[in-house]
Amino acid sequence: MEQQYEKQEPLLQVKDLQKHFRITNPLGKVTGHVKAVNHVTFDLFEKETLGLVGESGCGKSTTGRTILRLTEPTSGTALYKGQDIFSLKEKEFMPVRKEMQMIFQDPHSSLNPKKRIGFSIEEPMKIQGIGTKTERTDKAMDLLHKVGLRKDQYDRYPHEFSGGQRQRIGLARALAVTPKIIICDEPVSALDVSIQSQVMNLLQELQEEFGQAYLFIAHDLSVVRHISDRIGVMYLGNIVELAPTDQLFQNPLHPYTQALLSAIPIPNPRRKRERIVMKGDVPSPANLPSGCVFHTRCPYVMDRCKSEVPTTIQGANGHQVACHLHM
Repeated sequence: MEQQYEKQEPLLQVKDLQKHFRITNPLGKVTGHVKAVNHVTFDLFEKETLGLVGESGCGKSTTGRTILRLTEPTSGTALYKGQDIFSLKEKEFMPVRKEMQMIFQDPHSSLNPKKRIGFSIEEPMKIQGIGTKTERTDKAMDLLHKVGLRKDQYDRYPHEFSGGQRQRIGLARALAVTPKIIICDEPVSALDVSIQSQVMNLLQELQEEFGQAYLFIAHDLSVVRHISDRIGVMYLGNIVELAPTDQLFQNPLHPYTQALLSAIPIPNPRRKRERIVMKGDVPSPANLPSGCVFHTRCPYVMDRCKSEVPTTIQGANGHQVACHLHM
């Protein structure tokens, strides 16, 4: 996998991304910060699917939304084709928005219930000044067909569709401006298992046709394994391990990754896997532990883990891990 990308320039380079939310008292005074995303760094290559996994509240969705500037970053850089998109003014950023789109987690609330789905698909094209009204309508109908819906459903409202169909509409809307990158924020978590597989297969088919890169955010490792070329594991706003998918599953290095993989059900009652149970609760992102943020739950904790922040080590085939056990 590393050899596949080593000669490529990353399409997107995220470096030391941080997003902190202020905590205020009733009088409006700042009393602290929720450190939702801390020093996140990764590359996304053309036509690649990079999975981002972790427990709820670890900062996955905030990372995706911050990259698109749906929420402004606290610090860090995001280089898209070599240009720092965080430094751009709103007007300068508009052409980049055309290149980067998002599929939201909730397929119902992401669509305007008062607007027909044809309008929702055409709106991004209208904002970006793409085509005439007739051309936009024709493209919207063509996209409905590509995502497995009928053209005659163009004039229907969101409430007339199932959850899986609404997610397909969200995908059609994201594809309307022909983006280079689509950030998929848990696009199948609200769907039935049978519908999940349909949407996942559709995402892969459309990637082959249009060639876009995906940042696929999810908490289900089995789902991410099915679609991702590489996987990044997040814990309390930090990427603790990043590796090619097969390598991560065959040889997980970080204790947190090992615990996550041990919790995946095996569809065979005769096979058993030793479950790694993490002790304690996830610390508050408003009061992060010193040193390694995982040390309060780690079964292999050492004294240095409590005071020293581990650096990210680059291993074979692009396998990265931030853990004192491997330093």
